[in-house]
Amino acid sequence: MRTRTAALVASVTALSFALAGCGDSGGSGGSGGSGDASGGAAAGGKSLTFWVMKGTNPDASKFYDAAKAEFKKQTGATLNIQEVEWADAHDRLVRSFAAGNGPDVSEIGSTWTPEFAAAGGLADLTKQVNSSDTGKDELQALKDSATYDGKQYGVGWYAGVRGVVYRKDVFAKAGITPPTNWAQLQQAVKTLKTKAPGMTPFPIAGGSSYASAPFVWGAGGDFATKDGDKWKGALDGAKAREGLNFYTGLALKDGSSTTAASTWKETDLLDSFAKGKSAMVIQGNWTPKTAIEQNPDLKGKIGAFAIPGKDGGLAPAFVGGSNLSVMARSKNQDLAWKFIQLMTTGSLAKQWADASGFFPTTNSLLKTYAGSSDQLVAPFAKAMLDAGRNVPNAPQWGTVEGNKTISQMLQSILTGTSVDSATTKASQSITATLNSTS
Repeated sequence: MRTRTAALVASVTALSFALAGCGDSGGSGGSGGSGDASGGAAAGGKSLTFWVMKGTNPDASKFYDAAKAEFKKQTGATLNIQEVEWADAHDRLVRSFAAGNGPDVSEIGSTWTPEFAAAGGLADLTKQVNSSDTGKDELQALKDSATYDGKQYGVGWYAGVRGVVYRKDVFAKAGITPPTNWAQLQQAVKTLKTKAPGMTPFPIAGGSSYASAPFVWGAGGDFATKDGDKWKGALDGAKAREGLNFYTGLALKDGSSTTAASTWKETDLLDSFAKGKSAMVIQGNWTPKTAIEQNPDLKGKIGAFAIPGKDGGLAPAFVGGSNLSVMARSKNQDLAWKFIQLMTTGSLAKQWADASGFFPTTNSLLKTYAGSSDQLVAPFAKAMLDAGRNVPNAPQWGTVEGNKTISQMLQSILTGTSVDSATTKASQSITATLNSTS
């Protein structure tokens, strides 16, 4: 899963401009005709090229073999899988849109999808989605991430969500149970300061943008809102400020954190937790196993809970992951849709989720994880199922991320800037970025 993106280069607005030497490696996508792919005979002799982002899973070779075999069985066609480095993926996809020589299907970061759809690089899948079981079963937050201007340009493949990972043994010794509202979270911090003085109760990482989302949304605020054709940054709204005041106040007023954490990223939070220096941290569902790998002594000592809502229930949490999209210039549109259905439903979707540590993106499959007896899995899955939410689906949202607007705001608050001043600056920046045409 990735949320990084760069600003879309200006030339992509004219997709008819062919770009020479786009750097694509291996076979070309879209070879072969556009015949129907509903059966093996119709697709015999054809091939489909799929770009998958390298680094999503440490060793995906077994999954790739299974996907190729199942695709061949279902369609009679050959699946060509090409790994692309995340760091190169954005620009390679942009170039392929113009040159028309990219893949048929590509993994697309969920926050990239509106950007690429607006650029004309992705095929409109609205009709296929709405007429299939996929459309009825897909998690709403992922549908939102793949929607631009009322049309859907991708289908969720896998995703993750953040929650709180905590030390069960430390909580038990301090007489604390997992908080179910913000007041209890605040009290847990205060109790841990007294009863576990050798640990940081709840470090607030300035470099973790989306750890703040449950508090912005949980107070009723938002990052940006749309009025007609214009976007407006909304972090300077009263409710967003309320959420941010509470979240950063845990560090600044209640002593939940350390000064050093003001520049931390989520990897730093995980490192602190794995080393036994922090009692609870906001982390993604894909990380608890990593903590145990880093420190086997933690096995059996850690648990997880969903970030609680202000007055109870679950706070909305950002669902980030990857969609599968068909390239607009692919000559294998029907075959590509068949492949997307195969990858996002059934056994292959579950196999990928289990191998990668993320969750599938259909309600039916996600419910099985939410009902798991594994308490390092179920709380996250329930949060994603019942409270998952997407960031504003503006084409330029990726640029907001690339500019680190939110993390810079958090860092400034944690180092002494007032919430009002920091959110005013961030909102002005978001407004300018989202309404930019370049």
